[in-house]
Amino acid sequence: MTARQLRVDSDPFAMWAPALARGLIRDEDMRSMRYRDGYTDLLASSERHRHGLTQRARRSFTCALLRTGGLSVPVVRALIGMSLRLGGEARVLDVACGPGRETAFLAGQLQGSGFVIGVDSSASMMRCAVRASSGPRAVYMRADTCRLPFIDESFDVVACLAGLHLSAKPIVVLQDMVRVLAPGGRLVVSTSCGGQSALSRKAIKLAATVCGVRVFDATTIPAVLKSAGMTDIEQHVRGVSQFITARRPARSEFTQVRSLR
Repeated sequence: MTARQLRVDSDPFAMWAPALARGLIRDEDMRSMRYRDGYTDLLASSERHRHGLTQRARRSFTCALLRTGGLSVPVVRALIGMSLRLGGEARVLDVACGPGRETAFLAGQLQGSGFVIGVDSSASMMRCAVRASSGPRAVYMRADTCRLPFIDESFDVVACLAGLHLSAKPIVVLQDMVRVLAPGGRLVVSTSCGGQSALSRKAIKLAATVCGVRVFDATTIPAVLKSAGMTDIEQHVRGVSQFITARRPARSEFTQVRSLR
């Protein structure tokens, strides 16, 4: 499982430079690319300070809710380890990465020229990520998560960990995640779930009311991934959270299907 081959700096400590983006980023987005405060910025407008504080409050509150009423960080990371089996030179995309904690975790599983790009639309989240979660294989980009700036089939793994429920257009985000995933690659999502008990439903309703969090049921995300052509879809639900993995079929599998028709 490898994404289309891209030229990467052989020095892992100098991996993030404009040169790395060439071949990854679409030509029309390259023109707006700027490097600032330790991350690459593809969005022209800057957010207001108040909006940044709101974003941090929403993410902190909902992450705490999901992890106390659902799958804990160690459990999610264990599931990531079992489902993705990272450890090589994979090219990984972390969508809606927030402060970059999981981006750094993913980067820690890689070797050689493997790297993770953490993408978020919030400048305040980017600054937090650069300050607290930078590393030789973890780099950050501010971009629209509903319109990822990357060419098709660029990444071996695409993840969205505790961020999809904060998006105004989560289905669009999922569809674009599939677009940039290489054939044979794996996609992973951890997000909210309505839950089965009355207590969990009340907790999620409170979170949604206070913070504008989207609450998914247990069927929506698997259905979207299936309609996008993903296979081997697996789901773990606990309390108010769910963890989903899926695989994009390799080209050889498409060839076999066509030959059987």
